[in-house]
Amino acid sequence: MTYDPADLKNIEMVDREMARILAGKTEAERLQIAWGMWRSARLMIATLVRSEQPHASEEEIEREVARRMSHGAC
Repeated sequence: MTYDPADLKNIEMVDREMARILAGKTEAERLQIAWGMWRSARLMIATLVRSEQPHASEEEIEREVARRMSHGAC
């Protein structure tokens, strides 16, 4: 499968090569990868919120990060 950045229909599809690589990982390895991705996303969102709301307290930032990561469910 060739990835074309202009083709947004495929943005949430797992590339076959990546699927093959992940299938070769243990459950613990896949969990470690997922945890790293979650932490990375959380850090990026917190950095964005801090830049958008420079006067917000850490508690307010944490609350907004949680809201965004839960898609507004909290």
